[in-house]
Amino acid sequence: MSKRLEEFMKMNREEFDDLEPSADLWSRIEKHLPPQGEELKKKEAKTFSLGFVLRVAATVIVVMGIGFGFYLHGEKKDKIDLAAINPIYAQQQVQYTSLIHSQRTELKSLTKTEPDLYKEFSNEIAQMDSTYKQLNSDLATSPNQERVLRAMIRNLQVQTQVLTQQLDVIEQLNKSKKEQNNETKSI
Repeated sequence: MSKRLEEFMKMNREEFDDLEPSADLWSRIEKHLPPQGEELKKKEAKTFSLGFVLRVAATVIVVMGIGFGFYLHGEKKDKIDLAAINPIYAQQQVQYTSLIHSQRTELKSLTKTEPDLYKEFSNEIAQMDSTYKQLNSDLATSPNQERVLRAMIRNLQVQTQVLTQQLDVIEQLNKSKKEQNNETKSI
């Protein structure tokens, strides 16, 4: 059947080729289409009008304000007034944290000559510090907040003891190095 169709098309090819669309076909089609330039200008005017821009800006400001409000509300929840739980423990917490901060600074300055030793020491303190942070996050949800606060203070005490021992080790190490240097100089 396909051969017969092909033969028919070959024989009548000239009759197919003489059919062409009329010259006024495009003008009749254009009459039914909307004007292209005017519609595009209307869309651009609507999208970038002052009212549209102001609505978008107002929406952005409102969303940012709500987000900032939630952020501030979350910040207040995270901070617990330790003095309300136990004023003595709160005072001890402040004292120990400042002592730990100064000891860490001193340790860092003393171990410039021994970076490996400092790394080992700071790893030990980092483990204790992570335990302290866990206790601090548990404090908000704990039914016995005073007990958790006591554990936090105990953790800080242990940290100060460990830092003191680490500082002693560094001082002894530096002292023995100085003695060795003095002995080598005297020889």
